[in-house]
Amino acid sequence: MRTPGFGCRTFLKILESHTPGQLFAESASRLATLRLTNAVIESIRNPDWTAIDYDLAWLEQENNHALTLCDPNYPAQLKEIADPPPVLFVRGNPDLLKLPQIAMVGSRNPSVSGMETARDFARTLSRHGFVITSGLALGIDAASHRGALDAHGYTIAVAGTGLDRVYPARHKDLATEIVNTGAIVSEFPPGTTAKANHFPRRNRIISGLCLGLLVVEAAKQSGSLITARMALEQNREVFAIPGSIHNPLARGCNSLIREGAKLVETTQDIMEELHQYNQRDDISAPLPVQTTLDLEQQTLLNLVMFSPTSIDMLVENTGQSVEVISSMLLVLELQGYIEATAGGCYTRIK
Repeated sequence: MRTPGFGCRTFLKILESHTPGQLFAESASRLATLRLTNAVIESIRNPDWTAIDYDLAWLEQENNHALTLCDPNYPAQLKEIADPPPVLFVRGNPDLLKLPQIAMVGSRNPSVSGMETARDFARTLSRHGFVITSGLALGIDAASHRGALDAHGYTIAVAGTGLDRVYPARHKDLATEIVNTGAIVSEFPPGTTAKANHFPRRNRIISGLCLGLLVVEAAKQSGSLITARMALEQNREVFAIPGSIHNPLARGCNSLIREGAKLVETTQDIMEELHQYNQRDDISAPLPVQTTLDLEQQTLLNLVMFSPTSIDMLVENTGQSVEVISSMLLVLELQGYIEATAGGCYTRIK
């Protein structure tokens, strides 16, 4: 934790023969027999007491905790992975870490429909007893946390920094809401700033805490796919919401489905796979299209694809004028059936 170059796997190996107290009591020559580098030995023999005092001061603050691998409150799911963090810092309620969790991840720059889908799924899963776990990032992560908060449920954010700061900074208010009812966790000690290599490490904790991981929207090279593959390596269930072949933000999810992730259309699909909760009528299927549309509006809606559809195409297929089509599209957009996209096109969202 405060020893540079002393990673999780090395720490776990050392724990097979030493308690932390015994390790710090060993001589330099004895530490050398454990195949530790000179830099690690020097750090163990001469700890950074200023940093340690900072950690202890942080722990004295209300709602702050540190769980070691030996702590009975350390989450059992996370302990199962190949490289669990030796210490898990927690702001908020550490008891939530024991509850069944669904992780939700996806694009930092999602579509409007992707954000709505994430929030809706998180809201429903939360109402059925799952803790929603994500990474506090922009986009799908934030929507997932907010969905759980909407339902007055629990959500856990896994941070890539120390817990005395919030990254990204614009999520300071969201982080405060999460701490008030849920928890934020990190393996990084207080004072740790955001660095690029921290986030893959954070992602293994997101997947390690959960029973299953849902990818809502992700591009082909998305970091969410790395998290999904970590989940598979950790023997977790992986779910993905499919999308149009023309949508770059759907290619990652579609790729995961080809590789064996379960295609998800409703929260019922997740429930059935995890065998955690009884089936409920209110989540058994998506709501049908409402019948408040007149015949012309319904006909037009049927011509709008789940990929960008131009007004010119709709004019050509219906024989109606641009003015009439534009008027009906506005009605469909206001009622939540479609959304405007770049280039004057529209995409169907339900």
